[in-house]
Amino acid sequence: MKEIMEKHGFICDMDGVIYHGNKILDGVKEFVTWLIENDKKFVFLTNSPEKTPHELSMKLERMGLKVSADHFYTSAMATAEFLSGQKPGCTAYVIGEAALTKALYDQGIYMNDVNPDYVVVGETSTYSFEKITKATNLVLKGAKLIGTNPDTTAPTEGDRIIPDCKALVAPIEIATGKQAYYLGKPNPLMMRSGFHRLGCKSEDAVIIGDRMDTDIIAGIESGATTVLVLSGVSTRETVEQFPYGPNIILNDVGEIVE
Repeated sequence: MKEIMEKHGFICDMDGVIYHGNKILDGVKEFVTWLIENDKKFVFLTNSPEKTPHELSMKLERMGLKVSADHFYTSAMATAEFLSGQKPGCTAYVIGEAALTKALYDQGIYMNDVNPDYVVVGETSTYSFEKITKATNLVLKGAKLIGTNPDTTAPTEGDRIIPDCKALVAPIEIATGKQAYYLGKPNPLMMRSGFHRLGCKSEDAVIIGDRMDTDIIAGIESGATTVLVLSGVSTRETVEQFPYGPNIILNDVGEIVE
């Protein structure tokens, strides 16, 4: 724990670590206060593409935490930057929320439902048969299939689990026989962006998350110290199902500063 507290940079997941839905989790206020008071560099790296950094900042402020928008980096932003780097000025058919569309617009990527270069799918509550039918036919005509993140489920308030991006992409993959390329953790592109925003090397950073298959493996493969919290989807029992493990397991982020 002493080694963790001496690290310079902290990459934190959000869902299941900072909050469930609109409910802040135990120990979070104390942890964020500690980060700020000790002049730690930190970034909230989330696989959720549903909100912009400004919206995430406002959401935390409603929960009693004041964190500026520059501390947030989302899978929507990672997806937009990737597509812009691959094919500047490309077009996309998007199944997702407004934040994903905005991230794409910010990178000069525009919407196209006739002959797009890409079909991009992100977590959304407006998923429909009509949209996946449209996406399927566009992919069959040559559009490349992109998922904002590889999560299959996400936690919400009341311990409910909802389908996440990979579960939403699966019908399109099955119908077309094409495999999507997923941004978001544990994609190294997402992690490199996190370290860049921290301004430190991976060995000087800690990644804190609630998922073994995204957060923890991302930290291990990038060389960061890994902290698994049990406030989200993982339990001590499910940890044993993986051939790798975190450096430390905590009940919540508050235990770091207790």
